[in-house]
Amino acid sequence: MPWMDPDKSPDARAALLVAAMTQDEKFQLLRSRFAIGEHKPAEALTAAGYVAPIPRLGIPSQGLVDAGLGVTNPGGAREGDHATAMPSGPATASTWSREVAFLGGQTMGREAWRQGFNVLLAGSVNLQRDPRNGRNFEYAGEDPLLAGTLVGESIRGVQSQHVLSTMKHYALNDMETHRNFHSAQIGDRAMHESDLLAFRIALEIGEPGSVMCSYNRINGVYGCEHDELLNNVLKRDWKYPGYVMSDWGGVHSASKAALAGLDQQSAGEVFDKAVYFDRPLRMAVDAGVVPQARLDDMAHRILRSLIAVGAFDHPPQRQPPDADLDAAGFAVAQRTAEEGAVLLRNAGELLPLGADVRRIAVIGGHADRGVIAGGGSSMVGWTSRGPNAVPGVKPTTWPGPVMFQPSSPLLALREAAPQARVDYADGSDRAAAARLAREADVAIVFATQWSAESVDLPDMHLPDGQDALIEAVVAANPRTVVVLQTNGPVTLPWADRVPAILQAWYPGIRGGEAIARLLTGAANPSGRLPVTWPVDVAQLPRPHVPGLGFNPPQKPEDAIDYDIEGANVGYRWFAAKDLTPRYAFGYGLSYTQFALSDLTVHADGDRLTARFEVRNTGARAGAAVPQLYVHLPEDHPTPLRLAGWDKLELQPGESRQVEVALAPRLFADYDPTTRSWRIPAGRYRVALGQSAAEIAETATLDLPERTLD
Repeated sequence: MPWMDPDKSPDARAALLVAAMTQDEKFQLLRSRFAIGEHKPAEALTAAGYVAPIPRLGIPSQGLVDAGLGVTNPGGAREGDHATAMPSGPATASTWSREVAFLGGQTMGREAWRQGFNVLLAGSVNLQRDPRNGRNFEYAGEDPLLAGTLVGESIRGVQSQHVLSTMKHYALNDMETHRNFHSAQIGDRAMHESDLLAFRIALEIGEPGSVMCSYNRINGVYGCEHDELLNNVLKRDWKYPGYVMSDWGGVHSASKAALAGLDQQSAGEVFDKAVYFDRPLRMAVDAGVVPQARLDDMAHRILRSLIAVGAFDHPPQRQPPDADLDAAGFAVAQRTAEEGAVLLRNAGELLPLGADVRRIAVIGGHADRGVIAGGGSSMVGWTSRGPNAVPGVKPTTWPGPVMFQPSSPLLALREAAPQARVDYADGSDRAAAARLAREADVAIVFATQWSAESVDLPDMHLPDGQDALIEAVVAANPRTVVVLQTNGPVTLPWADRVPAILQAWYPGIRGGEAIARLLTGAANPSGRLPVTWPVDVAQLPRPHVPGLGFNPPQKPEDAIDYDIEGANVGYRWFAAKDLTPRYAFGYGLSYTQFALSDLTVHADGDRLTARFEVRNTGARAGAAVPQLYVHLPEDHPTPLRLAGWDKLELQPGESRQVEVALAPRLFADYDPTTRSWRIPAGRYRVALGQSAAEIAETATLDLPERTLD
């Protein structure tokens, strides 16, 4: 078995393997089987998918498990298996920390490997074009540089543990409504300067073993049959050596999909109309419709990726839980939740809660039991703390159940503030909640919004009368804090009356502890928004989208027009339309203050850099997140783009000189004719600030015309 020689390159080893394989063995690699319920192969672990091994050649099995927020265990079917429930994607993105993103991926990869899996369906990098998208909680915000970088680091972390990570959902799967049918309509240039740029950056950093093609159509063509996106862009232009797997239910053909670049069908016997990559594809190969060379390429790509991440040389070892590793995973989850929470408002410095606070009223959000999580395939239902802390909340069937991770903010606050009496009201009786708030020094309302895969939110409002509850509480006690646990931005009709607002996203298995530390000042908030926070839907490119939510009054449309904003996603849209959001992209408060100064920018051949000073001008240690935006030449359709950032911890009074490499592609335009990025000659203004709207200094950079690739 010369292909088992670790000194050979993954491509060389895969080529030797393909040459030794029979036709049946090649076809065995091209489809995974569903490993849940009656269709599960007897030898497979219960999970999203399974490909049997080929012992004759030393080819390992493929165990595919969901998803990007932790290793799932559907229905607890794998007895004894539990995993770290990580905070949501926007929480990780709000850290603006490459290190935190890597550690989260590393944790998930390690836990997948120890549970016997070598493929993790992680790496979600779809951009947030609409806060109502029900799956935003899996993603990393609206900016291609930030999202691509942090998801790429997460992928790199997963694969450091010899577990192959996907990158998904390629491409433009930016809404869940009618996701198996709708067509995302967008121009070529705009697509490359937004969603595709995020995927490309994630691919370059993370080198994912597989790319998962999406359900939806793009400009009329299904994602898993899209020759332009799979063959021309991904495999040719980006030189991607790995394989393309379908999403579960995303395949509609055999020869068309194979010729367009799809390499592996996922669980087609359950989710697709046919197992296209078995008999139909065999017939197409036998007839010469699909060349034998294409079949060999499909097998080569799959084997090459498994070899490259170490699945051959370091196969997963199923092991019992380890308390020390559980604790390590919890520590990463808590760090992510603490660094990812965004302090949106802190009027009168109500936070952090001081030692003089003797009575605290905690209200709503099932805060006595846990913290909410998103629904669907990524939901981690089994942790070492047990299953759902609040069972029975509807919907209890797909894409539910509504999950509350067992991490009680109430209990954590009692531990973090031992000097205070901490009482609880569930919020179902607004008058009772107001009475409790009136008797307290501080009232803390926990507001939740559940969202899930396969369905979009009908609006941007907090559900179940929570706005009225908050109004009643703040009327009773003006010293009120609202802790939001939401999919993304929501309307805040009471924002001017509530002095303190903390966005905690879906904070994961140590969310209660993280929130308590943030409220009491044991941790200093350092999260910065990875999305623009609109005032309401009127500021969105598509204020009305038919078909949103469960049982919508209107049927969904067959197409979503993304040409309305094109590449101007999020803060770019607000800048282009001169709109003022409630909170800008990159915004976030701290318990200290920072000053940015002395900006200079430099071009040295291919390298663009910015240098500046950051000073902590406050009385507490904290983390600054200086951001650099490029203002493109006048009349450019995109007014500004994030081009770089840093995150650094500073002690009170400490200052530091910082150098940040600026991403050249963010100065460039994509040219569909030459399929390349071109920086037009001109003067570029680089802005240094603490958000897209809070600019401290600017500097200019004169650049000659230049083609990147």
